[in-house]
Amino acid sequence: MAAALAPPGPGFALEPGLESVLREAVAALGRAGEGMVAALGAVRAAVAAAGGPAALGERERALFGAFLRRLVRAPGAARPEGLWQRCFLEGPPGLVFCVLLEALGSAGSGLDPKEVVGVLEQFLQQGQVSALLWEVCQPQAQAGCLELQGALLNKIVCLPEHVSNKLQGKNPPVFFPQNYFPLLGDAVLQVLEKISDSLRGGLDCSISFVSHVLGKVCVHGRQNVLARLLGNLVVKNKKAQFVVTQKMLLLQYGHTTAVLQNLFGYLSLDSVRRTLLLRVLQELLETWSSSSAVKHSPAEQQLYISKAILICLSHLKEPEIASCRQELLASMMEGVKCHLESSLPQLRRLGMVVAESISLNINTEGPVLKFEYEEDDETRELKSLLVQTPSFCAVPSLPDDDRSEKAGAALPLVPESNEKSSTAAPGMPDEESDAELDSDDDLIPYDMSEDKELKFKAPMYIRDCIEVLTGSRSEDVDKWEATIKALESLVRRNPAATREVSVELAKILLHLEEKTCIEGFEALRQRAQVAVLTTDPIPVAEYLTSQFYSLNYSLRQRMDILDVLVLAAQELSCPRFHGKTTHSDVQKPCIQLLPGSDSSKGWRKIVDERIKSKTRRFNTGQSRLELTSCPNEFNSVAGYFFFPLIQHFDRPLTTFDLLGEDHLVLGRLVHTLAVLMYLAVNTVAVTAMGKALLEFVWALRFHTDSYVRQGLLSCISSLLLSVPTERMLADMTEELLETQSWLGVVMEKDPDEDCRRLALQNLLLMENLKKKLEAVPS
Repeated sequence: MAAALAPPGPGFALEPGLESVLREAVAALGRAGEGMVAALGAVRAAVAAAGGPAALGERERALFGAFLRRLVRAPGAARPEGLWQRCFLEGPPGLVFCVLLEALGSAGSGLDPKEVVGVLEQFLQQGQVSALLWEVCQPQAQAGCLELQGALLNKIVCLPEHVSNKLQGKNPPVFFPQNYFPLLGDAVLQVLEKISDSLRGGLDCSISFVSHVLGKVCVHGRQNVLARLLGNLVVKNKKAQFVVTQKMLLLQYGHTTAVLQNLFGYLSLDSVRRTLLLRVLQELLETWSSSSAVKHSPAEQQLYISKAILICLSHLKEPEIASCRQELLASMMEGVKCHLESSLPQLRRLGMVVAESISLNINTEGPVLKFEYEEDDETRELKSLLVQTPSFCAVPSLPDDDRSEKAGAALPLVPESNEKSSTAAPGMPDEESDAELDSDDDLIPYDMSEDKELKFKAPMYIRDCIEVLTGSRSEDVDKWEATIKALESLVRRNPAATREVSVELAKILLHLEEKTCIEGFEALRQRAQVAVLTTDPIPVAEYLTSQFYSLNYSLRQRMDILDVLVLAAQELSCPRFHGKTTHSDVQKPCIQLLPGSDSSKGWRKIVDERIKSKTRRFNTGQSRLELTSCPNEFNSVAGYFFFPLIQHFDRPLTTFDLLGEDHLVLGRLVHTLAVLMYLAVNTVAVTAMGKALLEFVWALRFHTDSYVRQGLLSCISSLLLSVPTERMLADMTEELLETQSWLGVVMEKDPDEDCRRLALQNLLLMENLKKKLEAVPS
């Protein structure tokens, strides 16, 4: 140390001020002469005289950083051993840490990677990590560049990986994760104590960087740091318990799955903290099974809570589950009911997956719940949370966790020596069973090679079809199947005969039930209904719309009516080319009407495309929607499809309540009206339809179901796209102003993401229509 602080030698003049000293040191590094010891000593002395690294200003820190970067690139002769390391260890810790890691990853550094790692090792052992964290917590550091803080955060958390990658796994023990992260945890504790003392003394500082470090460490699967830092704080401190068990799980939903896994891993690692697991699970299930929460919470939050429930279940032991089996069963039944009543397919699927998982865990004996649904990435991820822990999370398996045994118990175990005998009849010796199996070998098989399947010809006339479909004789089943397969084409080939019995045929098809296991029965029936409706639109539409609000119909039948009306309207509104295929440029709503699916997705894409065409600034050619000049057959009948559906929605029936519990059908009705409005563009009744639709939307704008609200916002889109702008301003000015105000509220405050997106889309469309109108000369 004495040699390091010796007076400057010849050729190096020490000038007052740290900036001058740093500039002279950089110049000396370029010369690499005998004055290097004096130059580096002068830098150390000037930093100490300035009050230490914490006293350096922004300009001085920049110069010191340039000095350190020049030092790592200098040849070995310019770096006196033992002295250049002290320059790093006595500098600003954040700056030093970044320069060292830059040198570790840079190919142009004059330092050997082992030399850099050696300095980093001393950096850690001398407690410089806590000094680094404390430095970033100061107000002047918080006001700096957030990108630099983010880079520093990543370097701190991933230091073992950086060193191991450079040294090919031959890193010193201090960089082993099991040694480094406890050291980092101790540094966090020291800094928290300093922050506490500072705040008590009235000095400003920030805890955000420390919290980010801790969070990123936990996300990387090191919740034992978390456990070392927090200990049993969640049990002793009510505020900490609220944050961990309430705020992070029930009041927020932006955390990643890894955060949830580390949180529950922390609670499960100690027997004292495990008492909170059941309480947390019960509170999560209380929210999950709340009808109000399912209706008013965003789908993202529902997914977050579902993940939390499954992760919590994966940590519970069998005795813990047994202690509250009845409560879990009750919550499961109530929760799955709420989710299955939802109009959103995603929420229904979430309810099924979570209910299946709970049932699997609480029913150690007997059957478990099993639903039929289409698996996707989301459902597969949810199931993986219950049966396994991802490899990046260091959550030890519980010693008495018998879930694997429980899963294995579902499979019949047959000892290898008994595999042969297991195929024989129970209680029968092998010889007897073999003889029994061989007893029919003498029978000669009957020659069936010339047999042919008996087939019934489909009826040739519409009235014959009616007779077959209404017949009850069991021997006519084959003829019935042939009839339903041929009915659509027969109706389209004989429009005159169909019109004579169109309403009767529509009634039969609406009530028709499947007699055989015919493949695609629902699609065949639906296509026949559409064929009848498009052949004779007015009387059939009047019949179907009147039956939608009649008594003694199932919800499925009412939704069938809506589907048929939409598909027929789509067919009627599209031009037909007799003897030719439809023009490829003509766009039409592609509506998928599958059971339980969101039928609005297909046509909504078409609406989006049309909105783009409305907002395009430059027109490079003829619009694709204007390519055809054929008449719109939906023009003369649009009112028969639309107005009867919108007139009686607020009249509850004995078995049907659209404004009550039957909100799924209401959602389908709203989306149907949006499609019909969209397809009525350029029709005579479009303005009257738009005015009635706007009043309908206004009456339901505060509906609690997000699927219904999505449909209402789609109705606004269809109205703005279909009704001529001048007619809207003439007949609906006041209503449009009120709608614009409501859309602004929806865009800012609606909990559903799709609703917010649709509201913004409508506001932009209204603004574009306004600009278009202003551009027209008066």
